[in-house]
Amino acid sequence: MDGPGSGHQMDSYFSRGPKIRSRSIRMAAAGMMSQSERLKNIGRVFQEDLKSISLKIYDPQDPFLMRMNRLFVFSCIISVATDPLFFYLPSVNVTQSNTCIGFKRELAVATTAVRTAIDFFYLARIVLQFHTAFIAPSSRVFGRGELVVDHGDIARRYLRRFFVVDLLSVLPLPQIQMVKFFMRPKNADLLPIKTALFFNVLTQYLPRLLRLYPITAELRRTTGVFAETAFAGAAFYLLLYMLCSHMVGSFWYLLAVERLDDCWREKCAGLKFHQCRIYMYCGGKQEGDEDDFMKWRTMIRQVLAQECAPVDNNGTGFSYGIYTSAITSGVTHTNDLVPKILYCLWWGLQNLSSGAQGLETTHYKGEALFAIILAVFGLILMALLIGNMQTYLQSMTLRMEEMRLKRRDSEQWMRHRDLPDDLRERVWRHNQYKWLETRGVDEDGLVSCLPKDIRRDVKRHLCLRLVRRVPLFANMDERLLDAICERLKPSLCTETTYVVREGEPVDEMLFIIRGRLESSTTDGGRTGFFNKGLLKEGDFCGEELLTWALDPKAAANLPLSTRSVKALSEVEGFALHADELKFVAGQFRRLHSKQLQQTFRFYSQQWRTWASCFIQAAWRRYQKRKAAEHRRREEEEMYAAEMASASSSSQITTAFLVSRFAKNAMRGVQRQRSLQEERLILLAKPSD
Repeated sequence: MDGPGSGHQMDSYFSRGPKIRSRSIRMAAAGMMSQSERLKNIGRVFQEDLKSISLKIYDPQDPFLMRMNRLFVFSCIISVATDPLFFYLPSVNVTQSNTCIGFKRELAVATTAVRTAIDFFYLARIVLQFHTAFIAPSSRVFGRGELVVDHGDIARRYLRRFFVVDLLSVLPLPQIQMVKFFMRPKNADLLPIKTALFFNVLTQYLPRLLRLYPITAELRRTTGVFAETAFAGAAFYLLLYMLCSHMVGSFWYLLAVERLDDCWREKCAGLKFHQCRIYMYCGGKQEGDEDDFMKWRTMIRQVLAQECAPVDNNGTGFSYGIYTSAITSGVTHTNDLVPKILYCLWWGLQNLSSGAQGLETTHYKGEALFAIILAVFGLILMALLIGNMQTYLQSMTLRMEEMRLKRRDSEQWMRHRDLPDDLRERVWRHNQYKWLETRGVDEDGLVSCLPKDIRRDVKRHLCLRLVRRVPLFANMDERLLDAICERLKPSLCTETTYVVREGEPVDEMLFIIRGRLESSTTDGGRTGFFNKGLLKEGDFCGEELLTWALDPKAAANLPLSTRSVKALSEVEGFALHADELKFVAGQFRRLHSKQLQQTFRFYSQQWRTWASCFIQAAWRRYQKRKAAEHRRREEEEMYAAEMASASSSSQITTAFLVSRFAKNAMRGVQRQRSLQEERLILLAKPSD
């Protein structure tokens, strides 16, 4: 841009077309726009910048939109359960004056009102779809991508994908037929309305069922899961299975009524009574047709009641096939809606679960086709819905099943390797105790997958309160405690388990949170030397590792343990490995302070043992000096008495020599005894 003619080149670049001459692209090319402003001008924004833009566009992960989607799922379930109620509208009305097929007016009013309310509510979803941004597929290379906020792009995408299904599902076609039914003239023919109504319900039922898929898919995409718990997911798929049974049962009821209708038509045609189509539907009686109506009453009571009855053992009657139970049970003639729905639901659930194996069909084509569809539909539902429900239910006991399989494998391996019974018992106890504490969850794996900041906060929440109970860490600053908490690993020990043995390399420090341990030493196997102590909550073991980590000149080899530590009960604690401790000691000089050194000496079992031996040796030396002084005084008194009682010089000389010999002999014996005791008590001072 600094070369000659650069300004002319820029002017010619912006003069190539009306799109390039726009002010936004000029500003973007000049570097005067932020990244979010550039995306906004091309119809895209980042997800975090959407709230700052004054556009009526919703983020797909907006909490309000997710709540609305859950409500839409609920409304779709209600609509799928409501539409089959239209199939229960036709019913055989038996009165003293007539027997005909009529519509339940109260059920028609209620079903139409509920469907209309749900359709109006679902219109809100269609409107929201035109105002919901989506992630551009080309921006999914890294991160969450960029949101497309251009109204035209959003509308084109929705129209191309699910708009047709949503539009077909909310068209008020059944409501129109119900309005015709309510406003029809008196004694008008009911057959056209019935045929159009059932055709509209059947054609709309599939898109109303399919619209569940985009809503549930959007919930999975925005929240990661559809159901919060395994029980909720299993209940959802069980509900869908019950809805399918409800739909199959209602359709079976409708076909049963239609089969009865076919029987009436067939018998009327055989009797050449052509007015059957008019009088078989309630409200079809016309004024001036009293003779024809009386013929219909006579025929329905004397002929059709016998000819259209279910076939009996003698072979008389009409063969209804799979609809026989609907006719014999009287479900097509009853006026009680709830028993009718429950009976049909039971029939649908029974035959979907068994794959229509118990059905006996006739040669009627429609009946055979319905049985075939029912069998195939039952297999598909069993594979999809019941399979998903089983997956959700199995996930509730997945950990227990894993534990059972792991225990079985360990028992088979121990039996194959012929391990002794006591060792098998220890292995079983350890696995059982670990399962009870963690429930089979890999805590380290879960925490290690988190970002560093979240992992630090989680470790701080889990370990800080427990770490502060250890006196060695009680007075440390927050930064050092955070570094230690981040590197601590949970450790579990069962009874009679050795944490470390004397003479073995120490690879970790164990900080006890709960339980009791026994710490013992023989000072490298010295004869006659044994020291034992009890470790409890707040204590630690493996202190040789801390001395090794704080020494910059220490060798790379791990230090050897000077004590054996054995668990007396179930022990819970946190372990700090050698490399982690070395890193913390190298990064934080606070570990080299005199205060921490004194605290470490006070609570260290190694230093306590050395201090007790040192005090014991000093006390014994004091007692020996005191006893020697007492004996010296007794000897002097005895010598003075002997000198006083001696009468001659020879006696004095002899007594003096004897006393000196005895004194020198006693000193030699005492010196040998003192050296022997010091060799028994002497213990090497631990290194700082």
